[in-house]
Formats: sequence, structure tokens, C-alpha cells
Amino acid sequence: MRTFSATPADLDKKWLLIDAEELVVGRLASLIATRLRGKHKPSFTPHMDCGDYIIVINAEKVVFTGKKYEDKTYYRHTGYPGGIKETSPRRILEGKHPERVLLKAVERMLPGGPLSRQQMRNLKVYVGSEHPHEAQKPTIFDVSSLNTKNTRRS
Repeated sequence: MRTFSATPADLDKKWLLIDAEELVVGRLASLIATRLRGKHKPSFTPHMDCGDYIIVINAEKVVFTGKKYEDKTYYRHTGYPGGIKETSPRRILEGKHPERVLLKAVERMLPGGPLSRQQMRNLKVYVGSEHPHEAQKPTIFDVSSLNTKNTRRS
């Protein structure tokens, strides 16, 4: 038995559309990271970009479970001594670029390196319900129907 290794000719990339309204951030990011890598396909090859293109709309309407919306802390460093900065999901979602919460969550779930940066280019995240990718005819991917925990219960 020989091990299958995908080549660029073997790749079949699809376009998926995900509506992120009322979806839990961590569960959605985990699902997107798996699809971006291509681990859901039987032809998955670790050193190839064999994942799908993913379009996420309504990224500003994602939710957190528990008290994470207020209490979770994101850290970054400016590169200068004493330059650690912190922020919360509330400040990001109510700020200028609310889509960055989902982008950073997906980015941190991918392994670091050139391949993951290439795979992140296949992710398109938009605030609001409009996107410029109608020509690609994306398939609607209903994340909330996969598991009841994917949406926040009131």
C-alpha cells in the first residue's frame, strides 16, 4: 500500500459561505481552521494547501459563552521594553474592526509558518451581510445545524 500525497492537479477547492450571526467564536474558528487546512478531505496532505475558500459574513455578530465577552484578555507586544498591551473582546467588537476577533481566533488555531499564512489568505471575513464573491457561487455552509452548542442559547 502506498501513501497518497496530493499534487496541485489533485486539489479541488470549493467556496463556502458562513453566516456568523449568533455563532460561538471558538467553535466557529475551530471549524474554519479545519476547513482551511483541508483536514476534512480524504486527500489531506500536510504540506499542501488543500483546504477550501471560506467567506464569513456578519462577523460582528459572533458571541462568546459565559463571561468571556467581558473578562477574556488578549495580549500583544509592541516590541519595545514594557510594551505589552491588553484588550478585551468587547473593545474589539465595539471598535473599528470587529472582524479581527474571528480572524485572530482562526489564525491562532493554525500551525505557524508559511503554509498557514497562505491558508489564511483563503479566508475572507466581512462585517455585514454583503461580500464581493458572488461570481464564485459559494455554497452556504450551515454551522448552527451541525451541533446545538454552536449557537449561544439564551
